[in-house]
Amino acid sequence: MGHFDTVEFMNVAIGKAEKAFFVQLGARIAELRKAQGITQVQLAEWLEVSQQTINAYEMGHRRVPVSALPQLAHLLGTSLDELIGEAPKTARRGPAPKLQRQIERIQELPKPKQRFVMEMLETVLAQASR
Repeated sequence: MGHFDTVEFMNVAIGKAEKAFFVQLGARIAELRKAQGITQVQLAEWLEVSQQTINAYEMGHRRVPVSALPQLAHLLGTSLDELIGEAPKTARRGPAPKLQRQIERIQELPKPKQRFVMEMLETVLAQASR
């Protein structure tokens, strides 16, 4: 399939029901992204697309590729079912994606720096509980 064929495929008209699905999906993406404190720019970088593409997804002006949905759900801290609107919203378990990424980065540090970070966290948490 040449470049022209790909462009033609992407410009295929979609029906009202499909358009409504992508508008609702975009709204869920925006809501989940904001709830996680993630910017459009950050999400775009993680998905390796432009910020304008993320904006177009959220506005329902552009279809989100099916292949991007699992990664998008993971980054937004939700299930694929909830992302596409198939599951009721329930309390999420586990750390938020941002916190999870920070924990993973700490685990990559040398042991002395890991101990330093843990001591800082313990100090801050102890002060917060007073």
